[in-house]
Amino acid sequence: MTSEFKVFGACPLDCPDTCSWVVTVRDGEAVGLRGNPDHPFTRGALCVKVNRYLEHTRAADRILYPMRRVGPKGAGRFERVTWDEALDEIATRLRAIIDEYGGEAIWPYQGTGSLGYIQGEEADAGRRLWNALGASRHDLNICSKAGGAGLRLVNGTPAGMDPETFAMSKLILLWGTNPLTSGHHVWRFIQRARAEGAHVVAIDPIRTRTADQADEHLPIRPGTDAALAFGLMHVVLQEGAEDRDFLERHTLGWEEFRAEILKYPPSVVAEITGLPEESIRSLGVRLAHTRPTGIRATMGIQRHAGGGAAMRAIACIPAVTGDWRHPGGGVAYSTSAHFPLRLDTRPDLLPHPVRTLTMTRLAEGLEIPPDGSGDTPVKCLWIYASNPLGSSPDQNRIRRGLLREDLFTVVMEQFPTDTVDYADLVLPATMQTEHIDVHCGYGHMYLMWNEPAVPPPGECLSTTETFRRVAKVMGLTDPSLYDSDLELAEQLLSCGHPALEGITVDRLRKEGWVRLNHPDPFLPFADGFPTPSGKLEFTSELAVQRGLSRMPVYVPPRSATADGPYPLAMVTPARHEFLNTTFGNEPELRRRAGEPRVLVNAADAAARGLSDGDRVRVFNHNGEFLADVEISDRVRPGVVATFKGHWPKHSPGGANVNALVGEQDADMGRGPIYHDNRVELEAVGR
Repeated sequence: MTSEFKVFGACPLDCPDTCSWVVTVRDGEAVGLRGNPDHPFTRGALCVKVNRYLEHTRAADRILYPMRRVGPKGAGRFERVTWDEALDEIATRLRAIIDEYGGEAIWPYQGTGSLGYIQGEEADAGRRLWNALGASRHDLNICSKAGGAGLRLVNGTPAGMDPETFAMSKLILLWGTNPLTSGHHVWRFIQRARAEGAHVVAIDPIRTRTADQADEHLPIRPGTDAALAFGLMHVVLQEGAEDRDFLERHTLGWEEFRAEILKYPPSVVAEITGLPEESIRSLGVRLAHTRPTGIRATMGIQRHAGGGAAMRAIACIPAVTGDWRHPGGGVAYSTSAHFPLRLDTRPDLLPHPVRTLTMTRLAEGLEIPPDGSGDTPVKCLWIYASNPLGSSPDQNRIRRGLLREDLFTVVMEQFPTDTVDYADLVLPATMQTEHIDVHCGYGHMYLMWNEPAVPPPGECLSTTETFRRVAKVMGLTDPSLYDSDLELAEQLLSCGHPALEGITVDRLRKEGWVRLNHPDPFLPFADGFPTPSGKLEFTSELAVQRGLSRMPVYVPPRSATADGPYPLAMVTPARHEFLNTTFGNEPELRRRAGEPRVLVNAADAAARGLSDGDRVRVFNHNGEFLADVEISDRVRPGVVATFKGHWPKHSPGGANVNALVGEQDADMGRGPIYHDNRVELEAVGR
C-alpha cells in the first residue's frame, strides 16, 4: 500500500525570503516540493533555483561517504574511508596540532551555506566544540557587516521595517537591491502598493530585472550612494519638508548634521554620482512630499570602501522625513535582529582568550612568513557551509594557501566544490530535507521549523551530529557538546523574550511557522531607538570611540577614479540561477546561466574593438578570469558587470570573478568590497 504524507520545512539558503516549504513524501522518497501556500510571505512560491532542490539532493555528484585525499592537493582525487577511520585521523591530527601550536592553530571556517539556528550560521554551529578545543574564533563578515555597522550607529540596530509594510508605502526606493532575482517575495507587497498609486524607483548601477519593472531607474555610479542620500535630503530641506517635530523629539545632533547635508546640493551630487541633476532634484521633491516612503537597501549596496557610510547616510533619510512614524515608512535592510534567538555557545569552555580570524581574509590568514615569525600559524582549516575558493576574495592567494602541505584541511560538504579538491578529508553533509533545523528570515518576521522528510543518503551526517562525533573521539566530556537537535531547539526558544511568548518547539513542529509577537503593522521604533541616547543618532559618540566620523559622511569608493591601467569599475551581482556558488554544479541551472559573461557598454566595447560574444580576459593586479562579452545598455559607460556564482572548475580558464577581488575592507565591520574594483578587458582567442 502506498504511503504518502507532507512535511513542513524551510529553505536554508542565504536569501532574505527564507521560504516555508512543504515536502511530499511517498513510500519513503521525497517526490514533491512546493512553497507553503499558507505562509503569509512565501504564499506557495519558491524561486527558480530552489524549485530544483529535490533533484539537487539526488544529484549524481552528491558526496555520500567520508573520503581521504590520495592525490596532490587540488587534484580532487580521493578514496572512500569509514567514519571511524576519518574520525581517528581527525583526532590524531588535531591532538598533534594542539600539543605543538595550541588550539588557536585551528580555524573553524563556517559560511552562509545554511542560515539555520541549529545546523547553520545563526547558531554559530560547532562553536561549543571549538571553544572546548581552544580554537580561534571566526568572524563571519562576508555578507552584511559594513551596512549593519552603519545602521547601528544611527538606529542602534540593523533591523528596521517589516517588509510586508511596503504594501502601505506611497514611494518605494529599491536601493542597490534586485529582489526579482534575490528575494522575489517582497515584490508582491510592492505590487500591492503600486495598485494604490505608489511610485517605485530602482537605484542601481545596473538596469536589473527589478529596474526594468520599476517606474524609474537611476543608474548611479558604483559606491556613490551616500552622496545621493545627502543630495535627496538637501532637496527635502530646500522644500521645507523636514519633519521638525520628529527631528526635535526623536533625534540627536540634527543641527550639526543639517550643516553636512547643505554641502551636497544636487549639482554637486550629480558630479559625484553621474546622475542628471534634474533626476536628483525630481526624486528629492517626490521624497519630500510623499508619506510614507519605504526604502529597501540590501547587502549589495555596502560592498565597497564606503559601504558602512552609505547605509549610515541612507538610515538618516526617514528621520529627516519623519517616515519612521508611519507603517510603510523607513528602511528595510535585515529583520534578523528582530528575532531574539541566541544559542549559548558556551564561551566558558574556552581554556583562555583566543584570537579572531576574519572570513574574508583567508588568504592572509593562511600565509606564513618565510622566517616563521608572526602569530600562531593556521595548521587546521575546518571548512563547513562554505566554498571559499569560489566565493571569497583573492582567489589565487587562497589557492596557494590551500596547497600548503603542512595544512590539515577538513571540508564538510554535499558536492565536490573547488574547495573540496584541496581537502585532506571530506565529510559528507546532509541537505535540508534530511535534518532538523530552525530558521528565521532576514527579510520577514516569521520563525520556521524544518523537519527532516527523508533519511540522509549514504553516510551523510548533519553538522551537529558530525561535531558530536568529533567531540567524542577527542575525549571531551562537557554534556552540552552532546545536546540533541531537539534539546538545542528547546534551548533556543527558552530565552523568555516577549516576542517568543507562546512559541514552542511543539507548536513550531505542528504548524511549520509562527510570526513573532510583534504588532502588525509593525512600527519598529515606536518605543524609541536602541541607541545610547534612546534617539536616532545623527551624531554618535560610539562612532568617535571607534575612530569613525562623528556623523555620516560620504566615503568615496576605491574605484572612484578611472586613472591608471584599470579604467573600468566592476560590480559583481547575483546570477538569477545561482545563490552564491550554491547550484553552480546543477546541470539545468548551469545550462540556463550559460558561460560567464561580462556586460559592457557599447562605448567601452568600441574603444577596445570588442564585439558581442567575444571572449575576453578580465584582469587587474590581483588576477584574471575569462568571460564572453555582452554589449548592453544595462551598464553605463565606465562600468562593467559580471555575475558571481560560477564555479572556477566549471569556468574557462579555471577562475571566476573573485580572482580579481582583493582582500580589502570596507570602512566599517571589515566588510568585503566585491563591488569596488577596477579592471581592464582584453580580447583573447577561444
